[in-house]
Amino acid sequence: MTSVDRPEEPEPGVAEELPFFVYGTLRPGQVNHDAFLRGRTRAEEPARLPDALLYDGPGYPYAVQCAGAQTAGELIAAAPGQYARLLAELDRLEEYHGPASPLNLYERVRRTTLRPDGTAALAWVYLAAPALAAALAKSGTPIPGGDWLSR
Repeated sequence: MTSVDRPEEPEPGVAEELPFFVYGTLRPGQVNHDAFLRGRTRAEEPARLPDALLYDGPGYPYAVQCAGAQTAGELIAAAPGQYARLLAELDRLEEYHGPASPLNLYERVRRTTLRPDGTAALAWVYLAAPALAAALAKSGTPIPGGDWLSR
């Protein structure tokens, strides 16, 4: 893994203003996109998350780091003045309480994503927290093709 794939985390309490890579219910046309993102974005574009396997969940998916797999989704850039509020709301939605918190359902991490033309973009991604990721690896149901919308 290179530093581009897993850059160091910014100092605690400081979030770098990166786009969000969304792969489930936050994608355009899905229920949480309408509830959290509609009218609050300046750009939405297709992208893929390399080295992430998508698992089916209870009404929403989980992405787990997995070499060679890919997950389909969108890069979402917050509209001017919306970033801090959007980040806080998405952290609550994804049950993210801070780096490595035992309460986390997902971990918010910086990852390199790929646009359709192959250009890379660093983004925030919510991946399944370690205990959940381990359970999914043992008994989870992967989503063929890594695309929540085609399940």
